[in-house]
Amino acid sequence: MTTPKKKRSGKAGMPPGSLVHVGEKKQERARITLIDFDEKQVEEREVQDIAECFPFRDKPTVTWINIDGLHDVEVIERLGGHFNLHPLILEDILNTAERPKIEDYGDFLFAVLKVFLGNPSGGREERIIQASIILGRNFVLSFQEKTNPIFDAVKDRIRRGKGRLRRSGADYLAYALIDSIVDSYFAVLERFGDEIESLEEELVADPKREILQRIHGLKSEMIFLRRSIWPLREVVNTMERLETPLITASTDIFLRDVYDHTIQVIDNLETYRDVLSGMVETYLSSVSNRMNEVMKVLTIIATIFIPLTFLAGVYGMNFKFMPELEWKYGYFIVWGVMVVAAVVMIAFFKRKKWL
Repeated sequence: MTTPKKKRSGKAGMPPGSLVHVGEKKQERARITLIDFDEKQVEEREVQDIAECFPFRDKPTVTWINIDGLHDVEVIERLGGHFNLHPLILEDILNTAERPKIEDYGDFLFAVLKVFLGNPSGGREERIIQASIILGRNFVLSFQEKTNPIFDAVKDRIRRGKGRLRRSGADYLAYALIDSIVDSYFAVLERFGDEIESLEEELVADPKREILQRIHGLKSEMIFLRRSIWPLREVVNTMERLETPLITASTDIFLRDVYDHTIQVIDNLETYRDVLSGMVETYLSSVSNRMNEVMKVLTIIATIFIPLTFLAGVYGMNFKFMPELEWKYGYFIVWGVMVVAAVVMIAFFKRKKWL
């Protein structure tokens, strides 16, 4: 499987704004959906040709165009050309290795975020995708690597006319999309919390080597997660503080709430990292204590046999009256005793899990 990092090297030497898809093709064809709404009506359709979206640019209603699948460069290029998007924005949309960020282009805002999907058994490329959101005067454009249910709740609220979505502008819709992404982080952290709790119980009961490997695996996931979530704080904070007519004062209040949620996500993430570091120390301490117990038992055994070995070394077997010397099978009996003793000791060590 080719990684996005390898594909990015193919852009070396190209001028800024060159439109090349950087990443994996995660679905066969791009899926384009359009929702146009105001307080009284809503129109929703799946678009076959991107040109069908163009008449909605100048409508007074709020238009949301969502594209799932970034490998079709022509579709994104045509959409960007009609909405007068800067070539650097289109380049960042197609580059799925972008760091979360927000940029103000005057007539519109451009944000890059990471979406965490509910697929814990897959690889990172399957569980984490990139989402780009563009906020204009009366439209929102969203781009994702593949179709997923992250925005389904927002679509449902628009259809049913629940809450403020139908009564608000495009800025509130952009807030709702960002809020859905942030909420998905809580579900991811909840799964991490359950796994960490399970690991803690296993660690206390029986500190196996496999547990240490799982702890290191979780720490690696946490580092990757932190690298994706930490910049989100600045994205939301910048969006809240921007002096732009695209975001109304009423939406600023909700952006502050998203910022609080982001801080909570980061705090939980840092807490889990500290817990995992403590679990590594607990594992090493448990192993050390266990080794001390093993050494204590072995020391007792060695101490018992030291004087016996000393006596045998001094006197040897030089006794005149030794009835065993006349036994026909004495040699084989001694060998049998030694083998049995060795087997018993090995079995004892394995039962104590020293081997």
